[in-house]
Amino acid sequence: MICEDVRSLLNVGAMFRTADALGVSKIFLCGITGKPPRAEISKVALGADAWIPWEYRAAAWELIRDLGAQKYHVVALEKTEDSTPLANFTPQFPLALVVGNEVRGVSKDTIAACEQVVHIPMRGRKESLNVAVAAGIAINVLQNLR
Repeated sequence: MICEDVRSLLNVGAMFRTADALGVSKIFLCGITGKPPRAEISKVALGADAWIPWEYRAAAWELIRDLGAQKYHVVALEKTEDSTPLANFTPQFPLALVVGNEVRGVSKDTIAACEQVVHIPMRGRKESLNVAVAAGIAINVLQNLR
């Protein structure tokens, strides 16, 4: 999982807890995303921040380039004109999922570096979900599409 510019430490904590629950092997924290140790992260992670491997990288797009060289397929979770509904996507593994800032989403530079962009169709009035909730849904769906 790649977290780009996630501003809420509580959301970062939720990402760690979700990663633990769903078997994510590593979290990359990029840009302004907060890093452990932080009480706010630990409060929500319930300790998962102590055992889920993580790494900080300044620029997500540079990380994506490096992961691509390691044969990872990198997919952004973002609604764009060209994004694919998550249920219609055929994932290839190993896969890294990029989630973005709570307000701005995944940056254009990062989207450009990704192989594909997928989105969760929204049926209500809101255009998006909380980033941690969206990440959990997407990881679960991707694992079931495997």
